[in-house]
Amino acid sequence: MADPMARLELFPVTTRVAGDPPRLFIDGVDVAELARHHGTPLYLYDQATLDQAVDAYQEALARHYPGPSIVVYAGKAFLCRALVRWAVARGLGIDCTGAGEIQIAVAGGAPRARILVHGVNKTPADLDAALAHAAVLVVDHLGELERLGAGWLQGASEPELWLRVRPGLAVDTHAYRQTGQEESKFGMGPAELERAVRLCLDRGLPLTGIHFHQGSQFRDPTPLGAGLDRVLEMVARLRDLTGWTPRHLSPGGGWGVAYHEGELPHPPVEPYVAFVAQRLVAGCAARGLPLPTLHLEPGRSLVARAGVAVYQVGAVKRTGPRRWLLVDGGMADNIRPALYGARYSCLPVVEPARPALGPAWVAGPYCESGDVLISGLPMADVAPGEWIAVPVSGAYHLAMASNYNGARRPPVLWLAEGRARTVLRRETPADLLARDVG
Repeated sequence: MADPMARLELFPVTTRVAGDPPRLFIDGVDVAELARHHGTPLYLYDQATLDQAVDAYQEALARHYPGPSIVVYAGKAFLCRALVRWAVARGLGIDCTGAGEIQIAVAGGAPRARILVHGVNKTPADLDAALAHAAVLVVDHLGELERLGAGWLQGASEPELWLRVRPGLAVDTHAYRQTGQEESKFGMGPAELERAVRLCLDRGLPLTGIHFHQGSQFRDPTPLGAGLDRVLEMVARLRDLTGWTPRHLSPGGGWGVAYHEGELPHPPVEPYVAFVAQRLVAGCAARGLPLPTLHLEPGRSLVARAGVAVYQVGAVKRTGPRRWLLVDGGMADNIRPALYGARYSCLPVVEPARPALGPAWVAGPYCESGDVLISGLPMADVAPGEWIAVPVSGAYHLAMASNYNGARRPPVLWLAEGRARTVLRRETPADLLARDVG
């Protein structure tokens, strides 16, 4: 069987094995001590890993794109005030979907200039929050634009408007993560886009950008080229018909990460950024279009590796040939295996280098047969009471967490400069009852 220590490459960049007995440390902090003190399930976020990911994107953009550019953090991956403060300090934009995420961004100190708002079916409350706090509102469809023109933007200088385009092409990924295909629920086709641009120009609306997205968790940027070419063709046609060209363009994001040792190494961001930047430069030159400000939305590739989930094994049981490690978290804090069939890995927190006894299935406590976090992973002879750490848990876990079976969402610790601090506390039974007014 493969060396289990190869899994350390999935963990945050500061992860080390040290001590007696040997155990996992992240940014110099003993994970076993954190689990003992804070309980489990427990989520850890390593700032050094976040910083390294941002550096890679910003440096690649500086090397490959001659025009202005910005990296935009996807709030839907995970959002809390501490993460907002970090994103603002690193010069990132913050992509929010709806009034809830907008309020978190504002509470975290994000200025209007950094907030961009998405949403396929924005409510009046979402639009009001965007008008009050956002620099950019990405319009998904003509009906939304009609509502904006009818009242929300009257007399307002902000936010600027972008239009979301449906290029008719998706990337190679799980069907649930594809967004750019013709039958997608997102964005406008070419005819709708032309009508939307004319409507904005006729009504004097502050139209400044174009956005599109083709999917997420992909490793080959090639399909983005055809999508970008299609969008630039639409832009060139709009210029010829109306004289309008976008000052800003976002081809979305979605670059993948490795979740399992079978997917290692983590794909480097340089080829992705270089491909998008060079294709945009060449495409604009070929069509006589001015270079727009390029906005990239890296999504999970900024934050996924920075996060680690820690669980405690409550029971070990066998059913036929399967060895089950039953832990105290699962689909309530990580729905991705049940939703996408996502594959994960893990290591024991203490003595992680122990050889594998054989395959194990890691499952949670919830009343669903689909509550299986990890399937058939070679694992040591783990006993009840031990902790296991699941890497690459920073994106789309807690953002999609639920209270199923009365689960209380876990706390989040922020690791930086050798210290851990709580940035989200554990939910309590009182929290579950707080909304119950019956």
